[in-house]
Amino acid sequence: MAAKGNRGTVTAAARFHPDEDVEKLRAAMKGAGTDEASIIEILAHRTIHQRQEIKDHFKRSIGKDIMDDLKSELSGNFRKVVVGLMMTAPAYDAYELRNAIKGAGTDEACLTEILASRSNEEIKAFTEAYKKEYGESLEDDICGDTSGMFQRVLVSLLTAGRDKSDGVDEAQAVKDAKDMFEAGEACWGTDEAKFLSVLCVRSRKHLLRVFEEYKKISGREIEESIKREMSGNLEDVFLAIVSCIRSRPTFFAERLYKSMKGMGTNDDTLIRIMVSRAEIDMEDIKKQFFKKYGKTLYSFIKSDVSGDYRNILLELCGAEK
Repeated sequence: MAAKGNRGTVTAAARFHPDEDVEKLRAAMKGAGTDEASIIEILAHRTIHQRQEIKDHFKRSIGKDIMDDLKSELSGNFRKVVVGLMMTAPAYDAYELRNAIKGAGTDEACLTEILASRSNEEIKAFTEAYKKEYGESLEDDICGDTSGMFQRVLVSLLTAGRDKSDGVDEAQAVKDAKDMFEAGEACWGTDEAKFLSVLCVRSRKHLLRVFEEYKKISGREIEESIKREMSGNLEDVFLAIVSCIRSRPTFFAERLYKSMKGMGTNDDTLIRIMVSRAEIDMEDIKKQFFKKYGKTLYSFIKSDVSGDYRNILLELCGAEK
């Protein structure tokens, strides 16, 4: 199952011959040394579906899994990118969530990013992929690794129950805005459950209307109130939900910027977004990145990382038009 989207930088190769790609990849990994440039040239310019065909053809014609060869020939962050590219979208999300939960400590930011930004269909798909690949329930694993209201928000998102309707109930939008105001700014203490019941369940169109009403009632944007009323992981997940409702590409542009600005690079975040969005909305992410920061995403990546890792990310990013 490939990720759907038509604003990606990676599109289907027009003259695609999986048998030829397999031969080139074999040659790139044969003998002393590895021809990383050939691997990049092929894998960064094929869709998820085409890469699955390459995987299948490799196994059928060679009798082994191409992933084993790639993992043994490549290393570091370059290998992480290539391994991610060779997975289907649900399998990659499941893989990232598994690492976030089972790695050293919990990567709450990864859990937040994936669960807040995926559609109902995508959530159902990676939940199924997780069970199939790891033999465990994603919900059980998340519950075993998180707690409190943060856990409840993640579990709610995991049900993939967001309303998908296009209509807006004006009276309900006003009531939702009023309920959140009274649960936060208007009272002593915060009833976070009220925020959950609105932000995790209502449709995008409805929530955009709620945000307008909230500003009328409170005199503040909903994000300001969340920052004033909450903290830590709970604040982060509610802000991520609001950001994705407003503009998913802007959410990812901000995540990419934060992954590279200052000292050091958050490679896990950088890789995950570049791999997972390349076929969906990378063009929109690039546009929002430039609009917000006055620099191109391409130039940011170029100055922040190096080697084959940089080369493959730049190919996924695509040159500025």
